Amino acid sequence: MTWPFALPFAGLLLSIALGPLLFAKFWHHHYGKIAAAWALLTLAALSWQAGPGAAFASFVHALLAEYLSFILLLFALYTVAGGVLVTGDIRGTPATNTSILALGTIIASVVGTTGAAMILVRPLIRAKLTRPHNLPVLIFFIILAANVGGALSPLGDPPLFVGFLRGVDFFWTTRNIWLQTAIVAGLLLVVFAAVDVWRYRAEKPASVDGPTEPLRVRGLVNILLIAAIVANTLISATWKPGISFDVVGTHLELQNLVRDAVLVVIAGLSLWLTPDEHREANGFTWEPIREVAKLFAAIFTAIVPVIAMLNAGHGGSFGWLLTAVTTPSGAPREVAYFWFTGLMSAFLDNAPTYLLFFELAGGDPKVLMGELSGTLAAISMGAVYMGALTYIGNAPNFMVAAIANEQGIRMPSFFGYMLRAAAILIPLFVLLTVLPIHPLLDPH
Repeated sequence: MTWPFALPFAGLLLSIALGPLLFAKFWHHHYGKIAAAWALLTLAALSWQAGPGAAFASFVHALLAEYLSFILLLFALYTVAGGVLVTGDIRGTPATNTSILALGTIIASVVGTTGAAMILVRPLIRAKLTRPHNLPVLIFFIILAANVGGALSPLGDPPLFVGFLRGVDFFWTTRNIWLQTAIVAGLLLVVFAAVDVWRYRAEKPASVDGPTEPLRVRGLVNILLIAAIVANTLISATWKPGISFDVVGTHLELQNLVRDAVLVVIAGLSLWLTPDEHREANGFTWEPIREVAKLFAAIFTAIVPVIAMLNAGHGGSFGWLLTAVTTPSGAPREVAYFWFTGLMSAFLDNAPTYLLFFELAGGDPKVLMGELSGTLAAISMGAVYMGALTYIGNAPNFMVAAIANEQGIRMPSFFGYMLRAAAILIPLFVLLTVLPIHPLLDPH
C-alpha cells in the first residue's frame, strides 16, 4: 500500500479537529455519520486493493480483536466511576486543585486513567465553576490524571496492558520508570500550582462566609466494582485456557470474551446498585461515552491501512521509520523510539502504536526487559506520556473534554488544546531525553 490509503484516516482526524471549530452545531448532530463515512471510504479502498473478503476480514479483526475490548473497558469504567458522588463544599483554591490533580495522578496506575479521570473530573469542575478561568486546571488534569499517572502499571494505560499480555512483567514499569514518571508528574504539578496561584491572586475571588458542607463520598459500592474491574483484568491476563474461536480469520480467546462479558455485568451492577439521584447529581449522561464509541470505532477502522503500511517494515511506505529508529548496525536508537512512539501515539491509538514499536524492537520481552531495557522504557514512556498531546491520543482525554463541554465549560479546539499541551509538555520531554537517569535514553 502507498500513502493515499492513509488519506481517509487523515480526513477523519481533520474532521475531529476542525468539525467542532468550523461547524459546531452540524458536527454535534452528525459526527457519527461523518466518522462512519471515513470508515466506509477506508473499507472501499481496501476492497479495491485486496478484495471485499480481505477488507471485511480486516474490519472484523479491527472491531472484535481490538475495538471491542477497548470500548467495553472504557464503558465499564465510565459507568462505574459515574456512580461515585463526591459532595460537599469544594473551593477552587490552588491547594484544592493541586490536591485533586495529585490524587488523580496517584490513583491512575491503580484504577486506570479512565477510572481516575471519571471519578475526579466532576468534583474538579464543581470546584472551579466559581472562578472565571477553568481551562488550565482541566488541561493539566487531562495530562496528569488521564495520561502520565497511568505509567506505572499495565492497569494504568492500555499500551502497558498490551506489553503485559506480550510477556512484560507486571511491575516492570513500576521498577524502571518510576523516577521518570515522578520527575514529569512532579514538575507538572509545580508548574500548575504556580500558574493557578498567579491566576487566583489576579482573580481575587470573594470569600465565602457561613457554614460549609463537609466532604462526603457516596456510591461507595462503585469503589468495590472498580476493584472488581481491576481483578477481572488481572485474571484475564493470567488465565490461559487455550480455547479460542475463529470469526472470519480473527481468533477470539475465551479468557478475553469472559473478561468482556464480566465488564458488561459489572457495569450493569453499577446501574442497578447506584441510586439514580447520585448520577443525576453528577450530571451523568451517556453522550461522552457515546461520542468516544462512535469516533473510535471509525478510528480503529480507518487506521487499518496505516498499521499495515507500518508493519511492512523496510519495504513499506513507512520504511524510513524503521531506518530512523535503528543504527546501521541494527542497534536501537532509544531517543528515536521515545519520540516516534510518542508523537505517533498522539495521533494514532497509543495501544497499537506501542505494539508496533514493541515489534520493531524485536518483540522479545526477555530481551527488552534485559539488555534493551532502555528501548522498552522509551517505548513505554513515549506511548503513555505523549498520549496527552492531543484529544485523540488517549480516550479519557476526549471524555474529559466532552464532560467539561456538557457542564458549560468551553474547552479549546483540537488544535488549541494541542498547542497548549505541547507548550507544557515538549520542554519536559526534551529534559527527560537528556537527563542522565536509568534507563538511559541513548541516542546512539
